[in-house]
Amino acid sequence: MADAGQAHTGGPEDPDKAAEVFTAARPRLFGIAYRMLGSATEAEDVLQEVWLRWQTYDRASVTTPVAFLTTATTRLAINVLQSARVRRETYVGPWLPEPVATGGDPFLGAERAEALGLAVLMLLERLSPTERAAFILREAFEYPYPQIADIVQVNDTAARKLVSRARRHLWSERRAPVSDAEHRELLTAFVAAARIGDLAALEKLLAADVVSYSDGGGGHRAARLPVVGSARVAYFTASIATRAWPGVTVDWGEINGERAALLRDDGRLIAVLAVSASAEGIDQVLWMVNPVKIAAASADLADRLTWGGSQRDRVPGHSGERRRTTCA
Repeated sequence: MADAGQAHTGGPEDPDKAAEVFTAARPRLFGIAYRMLGSATEAEDVLQEVWLRWQTYDRASVTTPVAFLTTATTRLAINVLQSARVRRETYVGPWLPEPVATGGDPFLGAERAEALGLAVLMLLERLSPTERAAFILREAFEYPYPQIADIVQVNDTAARKLVSRARRHLWSERRAPVSDAEHRELLTAFVAAARIGDLAALEKLLAADVVSYSDGGGGHRAARLPVVGSARVAYFTASIATRAWPGVTVDWGEINGERAALLRDDGRLIAVLAVSASAEGIDQVLWMVNPVKIAAASADLADRLTWGGSQRDRVPGHSGERRRTTCA
């Protein structure tokens, strides 16, 4: 549900109450910031700034703390996204969203899993920051249009148009996804064929217009350009089998609301492999091998395994915060 029904009689003035309110809202705030930015690291930075502002703000004047925190998070994420896009223009090779583990929180703080999958986050990059914010608030978090309008600072009619325009952009590019069971089967079959370089088996799994993206961030051997078409993607995947797979073990995990393959070398996470699929077959193959993003994903997975939760359950700088555990 949206925040409209979460009004308080007054703002929490004492520090402990302020921390309690922020902690309760934190999963939702992270879900908004991550969907806006496609980066867990940048989303955490946004929440750190929102927490600092919340600490120093005149909280006695805030009648609905969750709405205040949501607005601050969204507006700050819009600003961060504008500068992030400038940096991404000079990114080496394809830019892919930073993967996040969602096994313990399938919707990542939202009412629905919308705007969470890696392929959808890539499509969101085509929207303006304001369109993206309005779409996320409506489709993932089910906020009413008047509240969306207030958050993104437009009138109700403009808010509706932002969401409608975003839907048209996304739906024109998206095919209906297969079921979760079919997705798991296709991913499992793709990994099995990729490991042994089975060209024929790979091509049978792929849609004719499939695209393979490899995010190495300039720090890892990866395709600098997208590979397009079933024959080319199958050949590319088969051609790297002898150097990419020996000694690698495969774990399976839920990443961004979908099953993904976690590739490990001597226990160390070295890649995340995900696919999106429709009735046509596998539409996209996403190879995350950027060491920086892999380290962040590895830490996130380790944190969930160690604590049964996530660092997003804690308040930054608060006495109850646990240190992030890394295993990269």
